[in-house]
Amino acid sequence: MAKERLDKLLARKGFGSRKDVKKLLRQQEVFVNNSRVFDSSFQIDVKNDNVFFNGEKISFEENYYLMMNKKAGYVCSSKDGEHSTVFDLLDEDLRTPYLQEKLHIVGRLDLDTEGLLIFTTDGELTHRLISPKSHIDKTYYCELEHSEAEESQKEITKKFESGIEVPAEGNEEAFKAENAKIQWINEKTALLTIFEGKYHQVKRMFAAVGNKVVYLKRISIGALKLDESLATGEYRALSEDELELLG
Repeated sequence: MAKERLDKLLARKGFGSRKDVKKLLRQQEVFVNNSRVFDSSFQIDVKNDNVFFNGEKISFEENYYLMMNKKAGYVCSSKDGEHSTVFDLLDEDLRTPYLQEKLHIVGRLDLDTEGLLIFTTDGELTHRLISPKSHIDKTYYCELEHSEAEESQKEITKKFESGIEVPAEGNEEAFKAENAKIQWINEKTALLTIFEGKYHQVKRMFAAVGNKVVYLKRISIGALKLDESLATGEYRALSEDELELLG
């Protein structure tokens, strides 16, 4: 395996941006094998070098990071007796027994919802992205069944921004949504940004104001945006720059 820069590796492990890592190397003890390192561009052999942060060994086991434009009709599960799963859309080399145990989805989407889906083997990244403490925003493109006039749009915007009460659905309890942001594109289309991930949340929020979502697509998670050149069902590896956006 080719060597990689220390700042890239530490940023990928959640130590902050590469700029943050540069400061960290001056302020904290980072050792490669038996030597302290101050140079953020220092090259690491992931397989053979040992890296320690304040005495604790850091594992740089190679992880997978994939972006998919989810296709409607596929469930976000590794197995399902009734529907095809998003894992069925992956190439065979990503469905080996080893990866079946490791590769997982960050933030599920409903059966009929399309858009940005992240697959990874990196449990630390997953925890960071889905933890309520991280307050990661997710933006959805929403098409509605009924038109909303300008005055109605203002009322909905105010309710969403102040935190709307969302009724129970099935076994799911009622809840008060966190303050959300909405940008109206036209009378029947909007971009909604939420900061949590309750069951059917976007659909339930619009239902609470008397409308119905007829098409839903997630277009971003935090600063990471869906690559619109990906057709539905297609996927690709995340770039280094995109990984930093999630960092």
